[in-house]
Amino acid sequence: MKNIIAATLFFLLSSNAFACYDESLSDKTNLDNCLVEAEQGDVFAQFNLGVMYSGGVIQDYKEAVKWYTKAAEQGYASAQTNLGNMYYDGTGVAQDYKSAHMWWNIAAANGNSNAVKNRGIVAKKNDAISNRKSTRYGS
Repeated sequence: MKNIIAATLFFLLSSNAFACYDESLSDKTNLDNCLVEAEQGDVFAQFNLGVMYSGGVIQDYKEAVKWYTKAAEQGYASAQTNLGNMYYDGTGVAQDYKSAHMWWNIAAANGNSNAVKNRGIVAKKNDAISNRKSTRYGS
């Protein structure tokens, strides 16, 4: 899952995908610019901050989750996918396969192909966990 975030980061940093990011500016300036736009509700800036905080500029996974959540709640599929990744890996939040599956399911419904793949992986893991529990408890 971390590879998906890294690929997203590479895309962001190698293009001018979002107005708050300009590769000719310092990381600090870009972060400050994105913060202003994100606090005004700009979904792309919120997503971009999630990427920046998940290892792009500063490694602060709780902040990454915060900004991915804001963008995900606005329906941004890439943020929903990355938020699912954070829950799956337990990065910045407690590991929670149900939340990972939920966010990947929403992102898949919004057309994100990575979320479709990830959703299948966590569904199999959840089935295996359920099977172990039912065997242990005789259900």
